[in-house]
Amino acid sequence: MANEGNVKSSGGWRTNKWCRAAIPALLLHCSIGTVYCWSIFSQEIADYIGFSKGATEWAFSFAIFFLGMSAAFLGNVVEKDIHKSSLIATICFALGMAGTGFFIYYGGAHQGSPLALIGIYVSYGFIMGIGLGTGYLSPVKTLMLWFEDRKGLATGLAVAGFGAAKAIASPIMQALLDNLGDGGIYKMFWILAAVYFVMMFVGHLLLKKPDGWHEPQKTEKGKGMLDVIRTKPITNYIGIWLMFYINITCGLALISQEKMIVKCIGLASVVGIISTISAIFNAGGRLGFSAWADTMKDRNTIYKLIFVLSIAFTGLVILTRGIQNGSGNILLVILVLGLIFVVNAGYGGGFSNVPTLLSDHYGMGNISAIHGLTLSAWAIAGLTGNQMATWIVNHFGETVQMEHALSDGTVEMIAVNPSGYQTVLYATVVLYIIALVICLVMVKPTDKALEAKKAKK
Repeated sequence: MANEGNVKSSGGWRTNKWCRAAIPALLLHCSIGTVYCWSIFSQEIADYIGFSKGATEWAFSFAIFFLGMSAAFLGNVVEKDIHKSSLIATICFALGMAGTGFFIYYGGAHQGSPLALIGIYVSYGFIMGIGLGTGYLSPVKTLMLWFEDRKGLATGLAVAGFGAAKAIASPIMQALLDNLGDGGIYKMFWILAAVYFVMMFVGHLLLKKPDGWHEPQKTEKGKGMLDVIRTKPITNYIGIWLMFYINITCGLALISQEKMIVKCIGLASVVGIISTISAIFNAGGRLGFSAWADTMKDRNTIYKLIFVLSIAFTGLVILTRGIQNGSGNILLVILVLGLIFVVNAGYGGGFSNVPTLLSDHYGMGNISAIHGLTLSAWAIAGLTGNQMATWIVNHFGETVQMEHALSDGTVEMIAVNPSGYQTVLYATVVLYIIALVICLVMVKPTDKALEAKKAKK
């Protein structure tokens, strides 16, 4: 290939693929991935500013929505100049965190102030959301250029950083909340804004495409994003978008209820540990599934495996009513935990394989823009996944009190809705089946897969 010699890690750190692609990608993604730590401090924010947890939850939904929307609309900026896009990401993410801290501080001084709540929506949701979208996209194409032979492994490594950020940052955030005293919640945001600005700015400075890289043929580069998408049947792209959307929606639906499901099966005392393990599975799925896909003729096979595994585990928990009957039954506890871990791994794997799947279908010419457009599925799923699960839990089943033994020997009562969480699975299994059908019918084999099939004949 024309640029193959440029992706070798020779000539010192300035031309080393780890220093100019992998490390900066991890610095960027390990910073912005902390958006998934929202559940660690959402209740504290609500209590501090005098609003319900439900009202503050929209900040997270807006953050995911604007992540996808900024990726969709700023994909061309990333395509043209990764240094501009990574700097935008650094400034917006750090500014959004600092602004969130300010409006929490303001809300503490003016309890119940709508200005505080709106300020958090704008800071955490809109400003930080732009930083999330541009920061997520910026390193992806660069990684694929430096690691041509192992594109899946490279993108999986970076996107795993996004998934692992929760496991890394959660205990740090909890320690800050516990030790900063009164007003620790807004002080934490200010401290982290400074820390993540430094991390992301270093990543921004290091990030660089291989020397001598030239975009593919001028004719392909001259095409618009939609022209490139139309080089294949439009149903092919729609299929990729839909199965990505469904996988995120189902993942968010279960992950948003994960804490309460774990309590239902009698593991309330180890909720934090289970959350960390599930985050590791999320990160592991991003790295493992994408590296595995590098060995396959058609990366779409990975999505078939993700959906089949998700359907199987969801179906088993439905048939055994594992969430409702799991407390005290070790086999059902293992089954429910297996479902949580498989869905987390599949959720992560779905993310890491999207850019490489798109590049296999549509080439590298407009991959950042096409990937950005596809991340609009994440934006919409961010508004529908959590809300779908919450609506089902609120309208099905009934809240019951469960005993939970504390470490000091006392017992506390926990309000849970096992039947409601079980009902969420009926919705997700149907969606997973639809996704599998789309994967089999709408998403066509890549040219590479067709050539390999012909060669076998």
